[in-house]
Amino acid sequence: MASLPELAPAATERAITCGPDSPCARHAADEASGQGRAASRRGVLGVAAVGAGAGLVLAGCGSSGDSNAAPSSTTGSGGAYGGASSAAPSADAGAGAGGTVLGATSEVPVGGGMIFSAQKVVVTQPTAGSFKAFSSTCTHQGCQVNKVSDGLIMCPCHGSRFSIADGSVKGGPAPAPLPAASVNVRGTNLVLGT
Repeated sequence: MASLPELAPAATERAITCGPDSPCARHAADEASGQGRAASRRGVLGVAAVGAGAGLVLAGCGSSGDSNAAPSSTTGSGGAYGGASSAAPSADAGAGAGGTVLGATSEVPVGGGMIFSAQKVVVTQPTAGSFKAFSSTCTHQGCQVNKVSDGLIMCPCHGSRFSIADGSVKGGPAPAPLPAASVNVRGTNLVLGT
């Protein structure tokens, strides 16, 4: 087997000899002062901090559940957090009349409400037979509200609370009320956008 030729002493000396202004001399000075590694640590830590901060912001604005899940309802008495709507409106339920059929009026409890995630709307019934609809997007940072309880529409992100009667801010950092949406009763159905 052939062996590698040994380097001559002059070649070895030349490889490790640096002048005062050469790149290896500047690198050696940086290493001795700790600046070479510190700059790289600083860069890595900066990128990690930005990534972690972005992750927290995204997590704070995400929803805690499946955005395509069935609508949820709650009672106005502060009872159990709502169940899913059992009645899916048929495609022809509102045919020919315009608007989107959300569900039956009987599914929205008096003093409570139901969130329709797919349509990004929350429908409330502050008093018997009186239905109101609002955007389900919180006016603070755009999170989706997730609960209607004790006469309030709740945002899980930063604790904003809105009135089921008019969407006005009742607490938290939200700067404005929930925008109203158009909802009407057609027969026994709630119809959005008519």
